[in-house]
Amino acid sequence: MEFHDQGIIISLRKYGEFDAVIDVLTPEHGRHAGLVKGGMGRRQRGALQPGNEVILNWRGRLESQLGTYKVELSNARSAAFLDYPSKLGVLNSVCAILSTCLAEKEPHRALFEGLQVLLDTLEQVDHQPENWGALLVRWEMGLLSELGFGLDLSCCAATGETDNLIYVSPKSGRAVSRQAGQPYHDKLLALPSFLLGGGEISVEDVRDGLHLSEFFLERHVLYPHNRKIPQARRMLLDFLS
Repeated sequence: MEFHDQGIIISLRKYGEFDAVIDVLTPEHGRHAGLVKGGMGRRQRGALQPGNEVILNWRGRLESQLGTYKVELSNARSAAFLDYPSKLGVLNSVCAILSTCLAEKEPHRALFEGLQVLLDTLEQVDHQPENWGALLVRWEMGLLSELGFGLDLSCCAATGETDNLIYVSPKSGRAVSRQAGQPYHDKLLALPSFLLGGGEISVEDVRDGLHLSEFFLERHVLYPHNRKIPQARRMLLDFLS
């Protein structure tokens, strides 16, 4: 069996003395792993770093086998993040989230294209969290939607109004207005205004957004499989201190 696809590398690990196993997010074949002969050698290792975009040729006797990859580098993004700890933290986080949350070989083209946009934007913007935080939170919200657990932020769950939405119910995943949520504010999650198309973005807004997406990723995606949020994702909050 054989297929050709493009992909973004999300993990790399040594296999034997010189070979490597890479895990790649592809538009047509989802999260897909394969063996790269000589992948830990000097000629190939730099191209196989997480975040790099590659052209892939996979071959295996059976679809269920690990199979082997031939890889051609098409976009060397990873080097652009090395001098910026916060950007590198975002890259490590999204790769860890994908490795933990996605089942293998299930196509998610929208998620792949969203990751392309996130990483391309991350290369261009300043390293301050206000410049990348909102896009990261939106990408994580998109991941929830892609997996069937999207939040409903269109109107208040209690009153139906569309103004003054500042909370999210942890039970229903729906927005709650200021007035309806005030008696229960200590039990509700904060809803950052940028998820509703608001203006300026503060570090506090980014922190609220990350807490919001983390809560529902843990509840709906990870907890049923006895998994936890990756440490790389939790470390992102260090850059918001």
